[in-house]
Amino acid sequence: MTDTQDAIRTFADHVIATQFEAIPAHAIRAAKTFLLDSLGVGVAGTRAGHVDAWIGGYGGAVSGPGGRVWGLGGTLPTPAAAAVNGYLIHNSEYDCVHEGAVLHPMATLLSALMAEMEARAAAGRPTDGKALLRAIVLGVDVSTSIGNAVTTGLKFFRPATAGGFGATAAVGAIAGLDRETMLDAFGLYYAQAGGTMQAHTEGLALLAMQAGFCARDAVVAVHMAEQGIPGTRGTLEGPYGYLRIMEDDYDRAALLDGLGRVWRITEVAHKPFPSGRATHGLLDGLSTLQAEHHVPVDAVERVEAAVPPLTQRLIGRPVKPGMTANYARLSGPYTAARLLLTGKLDLTDFTEAALADPATLDLGARIAVTVDGNPDPNAFSPVAVAVVLKDGRRLERRVEVVYGSPAKPMSREAHLEKFRRNMAHGRGGLPAENADRLIALVDDLESVADTRALIDLIVPA
Repeated sequence: MTDTQDAIRTFADHVIATQFEAIPAHAIRAAKTFLLDSLGVGVAGTRAGHVDAWIGGYGGAVSGPGGRVWGLGGTLPTPAAAAVNGYLIHNSEYDCVHEGAVLHPMATLLSALMAEMEARAAAGRPTDGKALLRAIVLGVDVSTSIGNAVTTGLKFFRPATAGGFGATAAVGAIAGLDRETMLDAFGLYYAQAGGTMQAHTEGLALLAMQAGFCARDAVVAVHMAEQGIPGTRGTLEGPYGYLRIMEDDYDRAALLDGLGRVWRITEVAHKPFPSGRATHGLLDGLSTLQAEHHVPVDAVERVEAAVPPLTQRLIGRPVKPGMTANYARLSGPYTAARLLLTGKLDLTDFTEAALADPATLDLGARIAVTVDGNPDPNAFSPVAVAVVLKDGRRLERRVEVVYGSPAKPMSREAHLEKFRRNMAHGRGGLPAENADRLIALVDDLESVADTRALIDLIVPA
């Protein structure tokens, strides 16, 4: 395949040629939903570990004004603001996900986009609501189309690596790049892209920081391209392109299938629980069994979950003393134990006290997550859950569609309740009325002339 046939050219054309008026109403509604969701999740992320050190590291590394830090205030240079806010969005594992692409499409994209939007507005070039929504929709199209095409399991951290292509597309969209400059930006981003699954294996906050790294790199790539620095052209499919190096195999037909017809933002799933999406099938099944049978937790002997290989790989880790919140959010046994013990799973279930709770550790040790033999290397479902009681009864539930997905969605009321909880959870002391003001602003975003107004409501006055 020659560089002139690389799919990156089709993505560049899609971003440049697609106007706001061509995007259907249901895609715009989905963009508003996950914009609001991501802003709230980012504010809640200020409670996570390492936030101050993360901000401090960037504050000492570069200088100059740019974007504001969500939930806390203070200004960092645009690439640094993108990096910090990307970490805030993803650090609680509460941000939305595209299951087919195995990718959190908003963390890297929105943090880069909003930081760049602030910088351009400060220079007298504000981004209006329609331009912001257009950039979100097109950026999600790019990142999730790349993820959808992959036919092998995760090797690099795809929410960061493929997510950065979506961020580059979104930033390039509000910058008004022409075709060749957009191609340069994609190539310059790819030259910087990185993100290892080793951080997942070790349960480190670094996993979410990688979303920030790639958000930063997307901003830098667009700035470099605007200065005339050339980027690669075989960026996705060349002999050393992303799909040949950072993924192991892909389906080219799926890569471009539906582009301009299927709006990928409408396929994005909500996160009803602040834990890895791979835990949600197990949690959904347990919630349903509890609602149906009202089983006292002290009557439970053990829990068994049979899940696809990717799900077991991501959340099969056992509970253990001294585990970090990052480890626990991606532990099926831990999250299931907390749900059974408390009747819910919320951000407060990842405090030091909760992580060390003896009852949680005891119950979690009796929860097993095993592989079901599903041949799809990127599947999250179906999930089969069984609760075995001490009297010998066995309660079973098979979850084909996981709560929060477009086929089993959260209601608007549940979505807004989650958003308000996240806004209240942040440590910046935001006024309670800001949540309702932000909801109204996003609902009417098409009429907003300067989208800095969104950031005004998620930083302290």
